Amino acid sequence: MNGAPILWRARPRRRSPAGERGVTLIEVVVAIVIVAIAAIAILAAMSSITMRGAETMVRQQAVAVAEAYLEEILLQPVASPGGTAPASRANFNDEDEYNGLSDVGAHDQYGNAIAYLAGYNVSVAVTQTTALTGIAAAQARQINVTVTDGNGVTVLLTGYRANF
Repeated sequence: MNGAPILWRARPRRRSPAGERGVTLIEVVVAIVIVAIAAIAILAAMSSITMRGAETMVRQQAVAVAEAYLEEILLQPVASPGGTAPASRANFNDEDEYNGLSDVGAHDQYGNAIAYLAGYNVSVAVTQTTALTGIAAAQARQINVTVTDGNGVTVLLTGYRANF
């Protein structure tokens, strides 16, 4: 070299071998954001599924209560001649006596409250009907059992019975 001082010397850039590239802070932050968004979406879906599962169970319980009341009523004769309706459901002896029944909380066939079903309200309407072809209205009954759960969801079951 010619004697002039070297003020600056370029250092050769060292190349990293293929595949040994590092991750920048921005890439890490973007990856965390993507994982967080995916986790939120999955948790929201699971929450929705859980809520629908609980609602389905409550609705199914309301259907079971309505079926129990309807079966109890359909096992009674269509009408017994004369008489007045007994004061207690345990003494009902025909379908017409169930007309107007309104239970706050589900009850068994003897009128006893069922503690775990207190959130279900039941009402019954028994009417004469001409819906059964060829049977006079005086000999046929339509029984509507309505069950409302604590969330206000209503289930209506209808049954028909003829006096034979």
